[in-house]
Order: sequence, then C-alpha cells, then structure tokens
Amino acid sequence: MIKEKLLLSASGVLTGAVNGFFGGGGGMITVPALTLLLGYPQRKAHAATVFAVLPITVVSGLIYAIYGCFPLAEGIPAALGAVAGGAIGAVLLGKIPTSVLVYVFAALTFAAGVKMLFF
Repeated sequence: MIKEKLLLSASGVLTGAVNGFFGGGGGMITVPALTLLLGYPQRKAHAATVFAVLPITVVSGLIYAIYGCFPLAEGIPAALGAVAGGAIGAVLLGKIPTSVLVYVFAALTFAAGVKMLFF
C-alpha cells in the first residue's frame, strides 16, 4: 500500500512537471505508470489520468496567464474545443474495446514523438 502511494505520488510529480513544462502531455507519463507499474486496467488508467491532469492543466494555465504567455484570442476558442473534444473522448473511451484502446494510445504517442522529432 505504501509502495503504491509512493509510485502514485512520484508519477504525479513527473506528470505535473511534464504538463507544466510542455503545456500538456502529462497523460503520456501517467497512463503507462498506472498500467505498467500499478497494474491498472486501461480504461481506469485513462480516466484517472484525465481526472489528475485537469487540475494540473488549470494551474499551469493560470501560471502562464499570470506571466502573460496566454493569448486569449486563440486560447479561449481552443479551450472550448478541448472541452467538447474531452466530452466526446470520454464517451468514446467507454465504447472502444480495451485491445483497440491500447493500440490507439500507442499510435498517437508514437505519432506525436515522430512529429516532434522531424516536423
């Protein structure tokens, strides 16, 4: 039980740091940590990640805004789109088979890495 709490705390710190530094991407840390280190089922790991990343994102966004790094003209419409996309994604998470979910997550993670490296 203590080991699990320590692993959760460590992954939370890493997730927060990644999310704050890069402005997102904390889920790329949390989902594998929850599934591989703690044995969470895929759906539970994804749902827990969204729940954990939400306050991290709000705090990071506020800090960016305080430092004048948040462009309101672009940020507000993007935030509204993200809320709509989040609702759609949450509904889809319950409908997609776990075996497909694993591959979709891996493919998106891989594609994001390739894009960052080469484009």
